Amino acid sequence: MHNIGNDIVDLNLAKIESNWQRKGFLEKQFTQKEQDEILSSENPFLKVWLFWSMKEAAYKCYTQKFKERFFAPRKFECTAITKDKGMVVFEENTFYTVSIFNAFYISTIAREKKEETIICSAIVLPSTIDLDLKIKLAAETGVSVKDIEKRKTTIGAPLFYYQEELLTTSCSISHHGNYGAYAFNVGSKF
Repeated sequence: MHNIGNDIVDLNLAKIESNWQRKGFLEKQFTQKEQDEILSSENPFLKVWLFWSMKEAAYKCYTQKFKERFFAPRKFECTAITKDKGMVVFEENTFYTVSIFNAFYISTIAREKKEETIICSAIVLPSTIDLDLKIKLAAETGVSVKDIEKRKTTIGAPLFYYQEELLTTSCSISHHGNYGAYAFNVGSKF
């Protein structure tokens, strides 16, 4: 299994806290191609946050692989393939995304391989992310919830262990406003 990344945007909070129409916002965050697509969209607000979610998920996938953190959203270029599937390109890396959205949130998972299956993902309350993730991980591995330990990598990505055995090959956790989300892959031993 390869690295994964995820992101979630609380759309009601984004309406209040982020003015995507302010001078310079689009130019700072999005490529010209993305800006053109946003501005010609039936719902520019939704397209802004879809692209943002795609970029963030791809960034998390990239940073897990290369162990390097930085801020360069314009360098991650989004392409919508269908309403819910897309691609994000950064340098020589391509990430494939799947997004779910409704009136309340947009959630995106990015992965390195187009056909790769994500073992588990969920939308939860931000306050219950870790416990919910451990419950799902316990169901997948047969390990007791109380024996699962969360540790962070040098770049802050979460990994989950049973004793010294790595349970997740890749894990990504996000929260924004009233929503939390996670995605993980289980190690081949489980």
